[in-house]
Amino acid sequence: MSERRQAASTLDGVVLLHGISRTARSFRRMELALRAAGFATLNLDYDSRRKPLDALAEDIHPSLDQFARSLDGSVHFACHSMGGLLARVYLARHRPARLGRVVMLGTPNGGSEIADRLKNLAAYRAYFGPAGQQLVTRRDAATSALLPAIDYPAGIIAGNRSVYPITSIGLPRPHDGRVSVANTRLDGMADHIVIRTSHPWLVRNAEAIAQTIAFLQEGKFSTNRRVD
Repeated sequence: MSERRQAASTLDGVVLLHGISRTARSFRRMELALRAAGFATLNLDYDSRRKPLDALAEDIHPSLDQFARSLDGSVHFACHSMGGLLARVYLARHRPARLGRVVMLGTPNGGSEIADRLKNLAAYRAYFGPAGQQLVTRRDAATSALLPAIDYPAGIIAGNRSVYPITSIGLPRPHDGRVSVANTRLDGMADHIVIRTSHPWLVRNAEAIAQTIAFLQEGKFSTNRRVD
């Protein structure tokens, strides 16, 4: 597991958690914007296709704990897709003493209908591994126990465009090609916004980046830019 981070700071920090089959590079544009806004960053790579969510939470804990302890301010999270579920599992187990706010971009909080459709296919199981089986809409008791109700400020950004014209057929509209807008929502969330972009581009979209920074700074999305 590799990491890129800004030097220890008295300012707040942001942990960046990419989605399944992605890498820390996918968050590079947002990471640079967060640093420009004055945040320290920890942009983690993790073995998203090799282990289930609970094991991944333990994998990221040493680096994340060290980062949180290096800050005098709060530690926030910005997460794409499955990274948001990983953050929820992690925070249920290893909540930092000075937890700030959490932004989830395209996270299948209610599960992914695509995972429902593909979960029994050998190619899907081989490529996406154990965590891929935990992305379904009907979770087993063990997976549900990993994702208790949240009690921290969470802002959710959903997309409503698709670059997957074939595989997204049948997804409830609106959707981002991988997750329906409805299934990004989460009980107890502080705010929710829909951006005109697709699932893979949420982390690079200028509007999504600006709204992520707004929520981390203010605890709400910018009302003069929102579309939902």
